[in-house]
Amino acid sequence: MKPSSKADHTWDNTGRDPGSFQHIKSRCFINAPFDLLGTGLLDLFLRHRLQPEIGLEGGCLWDVEEKEFAALAETLGKAGLRCTLHAPFFDLSPGALDPKIREVSREKLRRAFQLTGVFAPRSIVCHLGYEDNKHLGKFSTWFDNALHTWETLLTIAMKNGTRVMFENTYEKSPAVHRKLFEKLDCSHLGFCLDTGHLQAFARAPWQPWMDELGPWLGQLHLHDNNTGGDDHLAIGRGSFDFQGLFDHLKASNRAPIITLEPHTEEGLWQSLAAIEELGLFTGLAA
Repeated sequence: MKPSSKADHTWDNTGRDPGSFQHIKSRCFINAPFDLLGTGLLDLFLRHRLQPEIGLEGGCLWDVEEKEFAALAETLGKAGLRCTLHAPFFDLSPGALDPKIREVSREKLRRAFQLTGVFAPRSIVCHLGYEDNKHLGKFSTWFDNALHTWETLLTIAMKNGTRVMFENTYEKSPAVHRKLFEKLDCSHLGFCLDTGHLQAFARAPWQPWMDELGPWLGQLHLHDNNTGGDDHLAIGRGSFDFQGLFDHLKASNRAPIITLEPHTEEGLWQSLAAIEELGLFTGLAA
């Protein structure tokens, strides 16, 4: 999420004091790229008591010393704010057939997973990196390579008491996620249902994914889209059935970790207002 260009965003665009959403903010995390936290975004999070899902994309895992990550973890801890982590995914291929590409993918992911010992996050969210048009013809080899990648990384997360969540991205169906979960067979992993990606890429409703992966559900990434692209709109600004999904979660007594993924500060306040207006968190298991 990018912060507003305004120097002091005291009121959201609904005319309400954002502090009034504290009962919602304390129940969820907000996407926060690490690089932006160092250039003003952290002040916004501290001022409004927002809990970050720290994105580790870009060069930070190569360029930033551990003491800088530790300083951020200390700042959040002193403020009484928990966090989650989002592992890098751009350019990476955890199941790559090319051993050199696989090696550098594993090393970058390993660096991300090592930070679970620094931040003590509720979870670390990962992408499978699977695409039908690339990997279907070599699925068995791709899957075996990916399985070995995640087995090694899962060991690090388990040692640090962190759950590993795999979100849906370009996958057209839940089949690959289910196969991975069944093979790994570990209580420290779970499924992260990304609502916007269902629309943008799978172009499918949430029900088939929950039917298949419900037993592994551990986290939600909430943003809205129409079917034209992955715009990361505020909740209610696209066509996703949030009411139906949350009614299902309440009826089944599910309590997943929740992350909001707006790409703008305006989208954040709009999402918080929509959650309150729709009563999405009301009655949700703690």
